[in-house]
Amino acid sequence: MKMKRWTTGEVSRQRNISVRTLRYYDQIGLLMPSFKAVNGKRFYSENDLFRLEKILILKSLSLPLNNIRSILDRLSYKQILVSHYNYLQEQLSQIETSITNTTSLINIINLEESLSWEHVSKLVQNSQINAKKWVDYFQDDEKSILQNAVPNLDNNDETTQQSILLLRQVEWCIKHNIKPESKKGLQIASKLIEISNESFQGDTELIDKFWGIRKLPAEETGLYPISEDVLEYVERSIAYKSTLEQEYE
Repeated sequence: MKMKRWTTGEVSRQRNISVRTLRYYDQIGLLMPSFKAVNGKRFYSENDLFRLEKILILKSLSLPLNNIRSILDRLSYKQILVSHYNYLQEQLSQIETSITNTTSLINIINLEESLSWEHVSKLVQNSQINAKKWVDYFQDDEKSILQNAVPNLDNNDETTQQSILLLRQVEWCIKHNIKPESKKGLQIASKLIEISNESFQGDTELIDKFWGIRKLPAEETGLYPISEDVLEYVERSIAYKSTLEQEYE
């Protein structure tokens, strides 16, 4: 059975690498075609192509050609693939972090009409350093619920978006002197209670416990900072709604 061989042009087209580059690799002894025809035409073997793959992977790791040449024969194809896998995982982690930070900024902008760079920088740094610090205040059996339930600036899910919208409405009410005991305040309270019950699976003790943590300084918990005025408005509107419900009972 005749072994398959590839010309420089065929390798160039299949691997999207220039003929000039392949010839340079040949000149420096990094990758030389294993076969030479009577007419002088040179051909690459399958082993040559595996060697080329190793070279291309090591290049993607930003290794200089001199270093590649010195380690190429010491590493198996599997070892190089594993190193490339680890490199890609690191790249993926960096991309995911960038996506998370960008999502946070989008949600912050949705919350606040105007932002100073100092404010944005501080919030992002707090998010990176204290991303899950608030969870430490809870028991292990509570954490699984909380990590999926609590609105997080890193996420772009429906609960987060609804929470952002309600906070904006509270800020609007405060700005326009609309009291928590108003019809609008009751609407906000009703929606907040609905979201809380759905997110916390109706566990009122857990809701109260989280609300207590929510009022601690953001630097301590890592949660998005909410002003005391907003927190007070929410508490008053919920308390008023509870009072009305008790009167109707």
